[in-house]
Amino acid sequence: MIPNPLHPAIVHFPIVLAVMVPPLAVAAFWAIQTGRLPGRAWLGILVLQVALVGTAWFAAETGEHEEDAVERVVAERHIEGHEEAAERFLALAALVLPLAAAGMLRGRTGAINRGLTLALSLAVLGAGAAVGHGGGELVYRHGAAQAYLQQEPGEAARSLARLDHDDAYEDDDD
Repeated sequence: MIPNPLHPAIVHFPIVLAVMVPPLAVAAFWAIQTGRLPGRAWLGILVLQVALVGTAWFAAETGEHEEDAVERVVAERHIEGHEEAAERFLALAALVLPLAAAGMLRGRTGAINRGLTLALSLAVLGAGAAVGHGGGELVYRHGAAQAYLQQEPGEAARSLARLDHDDAYEDDDD
């Protein structure tokens, strides 16, 4: 059975992969550079980066699909901030992908690209943290889950009014 909504079920995959890539890339980089593993061991990092880009794309697509439902209960500006963070995350992860692929090359070129992949994987992790934080804020602070809960007639309007009231005082909390 496919979860509905699908977006919350998918978004954890790219975040987990963004957390996994940097330490595994450090280990692979070190092991290859010291001769403990052959250069082809970098293939594991490349596969993780492909999975990261693919799941980030899928998470962005499912978020776009569910945006209209959430806009009924959350101000559009909050959703846009999360969406823009997701686009940056996906773009940065996609930028790292050809570097990770070039890390499969032999010699100095492969070593340089492995190092670049490692360094930029930390930036991808930071971008992923920003997306996750924004998504958490949408759900836990702005009530995005309300879009999918069964409510009594009139309850949605009261929830929306409460969220609008909370938004009016939001700057005081920051």
